[in-house]
This record gives sequence, C-alpha cells and structure tokens, in this order.
Amino acid sequence: MKPGRRPTIKQVAAAAGVSTAAVSQAFNDKGRLSEATRARILDTAMELGWSPSASAAALRSARTRTLALVVRRPTDVLGADPHFSELITGIEGELAPRGYGLLLHLVAGAQEENALYKRLAAEGRVDGAVLTDARADDPRPALLARLGLPAVLLGPPDRAAAVPRVGLGHQDAAVEEVVRHLLGLGHRRIAYVAGPADLRHTRLRGGVFEAALGQAGLRPYAVLHTDFTEVSAVAATQALLEPADRATAIVYANDSMAMCGIGAAQRGGLRVPDDLSVVGYDNLTLGRWLHPGLTTVDQQVRRVGAAAARLLLARCGEDVEETVLDDRPRLVVRESTGPAPG
Repeated sequence: MKPGRRPTIKQVAAAAGVSTAAVSQAFNDKGRLSEATRARILDTAMELGWSPSASAAALRSARTRTLALVVRRPTDVLGADPHFSELITGIEGELAPRGYGLLLHLVAGAQEENALYKRLAAEGRVDGAVLTDARADDPRPALLARLGLPAVLLGPPDRAAAVPRVGLGHQDAAVEEVVRHLLGLGHRRIAYVAGPADLRHTRLRGGVFEAALGQAGLRPYAVLHTDFTEVSAVAATQALLEPADRATAIVYANDSMAMCGIGAAQRGGLRVPDDLSVVGYDNLTLGRWLHPGLTTVDQQVRRVGAAAARLLLARCGEDVEETVLDDRPRLVVRESTGPAPG
C-alpha cells in the first residue's frame, strides 16, 4: 500500500482471508460469522487502519460525547439484578448533566466483548469505556490502551493496573467483619455462595473468607461458585441445606442471590434467621424492605458508578473534578442474621 493512501475493504478482506461481504458483516454485526473470524477481521482492519467509511475515520478524532458500558452477563441476570440499575444510575447522574450519553451493550463471552471494543473504536462511536467485573490477568485494559480508548475498571483498587480502577478499598476488612459477626452469633458451619471463579473480587473475598474462618480454627462449610443467576443461587442454597449437618449461615456474593436463598430456605421449611442466617453483598434498597430485612455489606454501588463516570470524563479531557473514594464497605446488620440454632 502506498504511503498516504487509505486502505480499502478489498485489502482488509485479502489480508484476513475472507470476502468483502464478510468484512462488512463483521462491522455491522450481521451474518453468521464465527467469533474467531469476526475477531480476525477486526484485528486486521485495526492493523491496516481501515474503518467502514471516511466519516467513521473522521469520528475517531472527534468527540462523540458517548461512553460505553459493556456487561458480560446473560440478559436474564441483568434484568433480575438491581446492582446494575444502581450502577447505571450513578453513571448517568454524572453524564446526563454534561450532555453525555451511555451506550450499553450485553455480551455473552470474552471474544464477543473484545470484538465489540474493536468495532466501537474502529467506528469511532464512543470516547471511552467503563469496564465491569475485573478479572485475574484481565486483558481488556491493555486492549483498550492499544485501541486508544480511555477506560476505567470497576473493582478493588490495584496500583499495578494498566488503567485506573474505581471501587471502595478495604474489601478484605468487610469480609472479615461478616465472618466475625456470624462467629459472634455462634455459627460454625458457614458457607459462601460466590460468583464466577475468574472474577477478581470472587478470589479476593473467597480468600479472606477462608482466612478469617481459619483464624478461628474453622474451615468453610463450603464455597460454591455460581453464574449469578437466580437458578444457580437456588440450586446452591438447596445443596447447602440438604445434609443433616447443614450450613447454619450462608454468605452470598450479592443481594439478589441472597434474596433467592432466603426464598429457597423458606420453601424448604426453614425459618430465617431462626434456622438459617443469610448475608448479602451490595446493600440494595430492596433488601431493606425484605422480610426479614437483609443483613448485607454496603458497597455504595451508585456512588462508585458516579466516581467511575467522573474519572472517565476527566480521562476524556473534560474539566471534571474526580471523586475520591476513601470509604470502606460496611456491614449493615438487619433481621436475616441471628443466633446459630442449638
């Protein structure tokens, strides 16, 4: 290709080993391309500096006043979990007054998520992105840096991160407080219903949970991993309550699963908290009105969303003062925890 001449769709197709129609399908998210083929086309286009049109290329250097929020969760999980409503409310509260919009995408897997970021960057559709669900050895920060998209990552603070992380500190102290609370009520068979094992907060909280019990000379009754769905939360709860020496307390990775757990226990003939104590994580408003009221950890989800939006706006060149999150999650004790059954 001669210097100064824009690459063509034919050159992208040839380099990727596909037809020009396949290139169009990759950028329009149409057709029946495999994720591997779609990713190869987008990678090739990025390497050659090609975008679907001259106007799209121009958009790359202009402000779109739009930020992306990509959530790698099943649609039924997003609809059933108020956590994301709280998060989006916090983000939108900062974007809307400044004339910014939020582009929300749901994706099923890592390849689809990575391909989406490449397409958004190639088409110049967003100025930056909020990354959710920080993972161990997360490749997304490096990918967005390579794409030239500013980003912030929601999760526990990490000084070694490639992009800024936003979240309350001292997550370990919050889990330790939960364990101390249950031990103080006399519980010795304490289980943890966690999220996917590759999530960073799952590993962090799980490790602290086990260590805190170890300091009391105990081991977890069980640690079960779920995909955050209602079905998996109920199944995990039922498994923990089947044995004769069943768990007397269950800690859940979020409030939605904890509420499902309370329902499953009550349908099984158990009383909360007389027969089983339940702890959630998020402090969603709904948990306050549940009967019994849900004991939970307050993560200030809405405030974290607002802080993430302000930080990303600053990274996109807006004159915005960043929010300093110097608070820590705190245990909110309500009626779903009580003395261990005798």
